[in-house]
Amino acid sequence: MIKTRRLYTALFIAVAVILILPSSGCKKDEEPNRETSYTLKVQDVLGVTGTATFIESSKTASTIRLQLNGAPSGTHPAALHMNTVAEGGAVVVALNPVDASGSSTTSVNSLTYEQLIAYDGFIKVTKSSSEPDVVLVQGDIGGNVITDINISYPLVTIADFGVSGTALFEKRENGNTLLTIDLNGTIAGEIYPATINLSSIATIGGGPVTKTLSNVNGTTGKSYTTIRKLDNGLDITYDNWLVYNGYINIYQTAPLYDNIICHGNIGSNVD
Repeated sequence: MIKTRRLYTALFIAVAVILILPSSGCKKDEEPNRETSYTLKVQDVLGVTGTATFIESSKTASTIRLQLNGAPSGTHPAALHMNTVAEGGAVVVALNPVDASGSSTTSVNSLTYEQLIAYDGFIKVTKSSSEPDVVLVQGDIGGNVITDINISYPLVTIADFGVSGTALFEKRENGNTLLTIDLNGTIAGEIYPATINLSSIATIGGGPVTKTLSNVNGTTGKSYTTIRKLDNGLDITYDNWLVYNGYINIYQTAPLYDNIICHGNIGSNVD
């Protein structure tokens, strides 16, 4: 009986040692690194596509890997910028240029993986150091990524101007809004001011401007505005816009009441 007990005790100890060894001998840093990829959209050079991948190198460092397809020959400067593509912003991290193979890999010690995937920024790759204004691809990253949550409102023409379209509100991961205005009937080369106003389009004399939007490009018929705050500095989220008492005006020239050529209700003013 004593021998049997000793045998069981020895077996128990051996099994316990086997179970402990793997957990004590494998460090967390040796586990597979996490990755998140973002799409980089073509801008000025047709046919170029790309991705940006954030890789967790360690608890305190990360790697940004870029991959372009269809890019012209040569090396192409790349950078991580603050803010969104629609806003533009200063360079936060200068990335290694995309080489002839279409690749770029940069080790980043100033931002962790967790910080990058929530970052308020975008990545831009330009054609060359001598042509910095020619953008090959760019794309919002981190907290600025567009979700699948959105709502669209019609913009109707006034009188005989013949301009109409839509206003698309899209929710970003961080709760901010990308507002895209898409118009038909605009004139190439012209620009059209746009605003969000308080109240509805039925308001006599018009409601006050609460948010000045990016001008609509007459050539493309589009404008893009990232909205974080109203003109008075008050924070406003995508969810706030869903119940907002407002409307959008598009103007022929200056943002004056008698210059309105297109408008539409938004938020709580829409049935």
